[in-house]
Amino acid sequence: MLISLSVRDLVLIDRLDLTMDGGLCALTGETGAGKSILLDALGLALGARGDASLVRGGAAQAVVSAGFEPPDDHSVWRLLEARGLADDGRLVLRRVLAAKGRGGAFVNDQPVGVALLREIGELLVEIQGQVGQRGLLSVSTHGALLDDFGGLGPLAGVVAEAFEAWRAAARALAEAEEALAGARRDEDYLRHMLAELDQLAPVAGEEADLDAQRNLLMQGEKLADALASAHRELSEGRAVDDRIGAAQRMVQRAAEQAPDVLNGVIEALERALIESAEAMIAVDAAARDLAPDPDRLEAAEQRLFALRAAARKHHTTPDSLAALRDEFAARLAAIEDRGEALADLAEAADKARARFAGRARKLSAKRRQAARGLDRRMMAELPHLKLNRVRFETRIESLAEDGWNAHGAERVRFEVATNPGAEPGPIERIASGGELSRLMLALKVVLTRAGAVPTLVFDEVDSGIGGAAAAAVGERLARPGKSFQVLVVTHSPQVAARADHHFRVVKKGNDGQAVTRVEALNADGRREEVARMLAGAKITDAARAAADSLIGA
Repeated sequence: MLISLSVRDLVLIDRLDLTMDGGLCALTGETGAGKSILLDALGLALGARGDASLVRGGAAQAVVSAGFEPPDDHSVWRLLEARGLADDGRLVLRRVLAAKGRGGAFVNDQPVGVALLREIGELLVEIQGQVGQRGLLSVSTHGALLDDFGGLGPLAGVVAEAFEAWRAAARALAEAEEALAGARRDEDYLRHMLAELDQLAPVAGEEADLDAQRNLLMQGEKLADALASAHRELSEGRAVDDRIGAAQRMVQRAAEQAPDVLNGVIEALERALIESAEAMIAVDAAARDLAPDPDRLEAAEQRLFALRAAARKHHTTPDSLAALRDEFAARLAAIEDRGEALADLAEAADKARARFAGRARKLSAKRRQAARGLDRRMMAELPHLKLNRVRFETRIESLAEDGWNAHGAERVRFEVATNPGAEPGPIERIASGGELSRLMLALKVVLTRAGAVPTLVFDEVDSGIGGAAAAAVGERLARPGKSFQVLVVTHSPQVAARADHHFRVVKKGNDGQAVTRVEALNADGRREEVARMLAGAKITDAARAAADSLIGA
């Protein structure tokens, strides 16, 4: 609930520090005293729109701070945690409006955006007034309120979970269908590219081998000349092997005179003779292999150039063509496999849709039953608030499948007809300002269990009524005051007399300027204020006696 409201330099308020309690709190005062300014101040702390024109004349800035004590399990704590705002068991919303330049918004002294301030404020306070409405009269809340009234929260949660599961299955199916469609668009291309690569049959490392072979073949003529010269040196005139053989024979004859001394020389000459023969054979073989061969050179070049052309076409390297060929083959195989997988996803999506539809139908039936009970309760409550000509109706409109959502398969809207014979219409469009306030009060009385907003604010909910009707409004305001904190701005003594706490708003002169003050009234002060509301400017003993009677009642 709201426990404190501090205002500095806002319009007629120069300085105000107000401490609030639970139950029904009445704010009264003469017309023009500044009661609406007090609500405007609270609205600013809750994220309402504000500008420099609200800053008190001569002041640099206006500051409004509102302190709250929500229950430990209230959803606002989860919101603060999700936004990374410190939670030390307190919650203070602060708004600064600058006369020049930019203002600011703060939660527990941490700067935030006004939008977040508004989001937090909507969880803490419902405001219903002559001009604007927040909370119960927002159409977006009607379905949840009906569910709370009928105790349908758990079933609504199951429906929301089923919807999310259906959406997830539908997304998976759509993504798979899109992927398969894309793959099938590429299927002809993939088959053509795979056929080309199969025909080319690339092998990793082949480019380097071909490049080396090509370079060697291009040097064939020079190499052939060199080998021919080498062959001539080895074979022409007295051949190398003849000279080595002659030397070997000479050493062998000499060895007969000195056995074992020349054995190493003889063995070396034998090796030289063998190696010279092998050298001649190698030179002849190389000459044959490296003889200029235009056909081999052309074949090597064609193969090398084909590999490099294919690599350029696919924006890769020749060594990667073999892996690319395998990738194309795998993608084609996947196209065939996806058909079966797609059928499985479609079946899963159908089952998820059926689960949601079944649970949504059950929720719809329960909602229609709850709506009838809510309508009966509202129609019984409205006459007490001088709304006996108003007809309240909970409209449940079935949605087409493309409109189904996490809240179910229908739209819930509270509607009213304010004249006999008229068709009910949207509550926020049909009812007048005073009727809206009393309709909200009736809803809150009927939906005492519903919603988690701990503070309710009514601005002149008793507008245009008096006597017994005003007394009924006071009695109805006191009912939610037993479970919530209720703030009511009222001109009705019957309403003020019902309050647990009473504040009087007065306008006073201060250094030649009008200022608004708020006074917490004790028992005697309450008596005088209620008497003033009954009698007007001159308070009589009879008015005081009537005030005692109202307060005592």
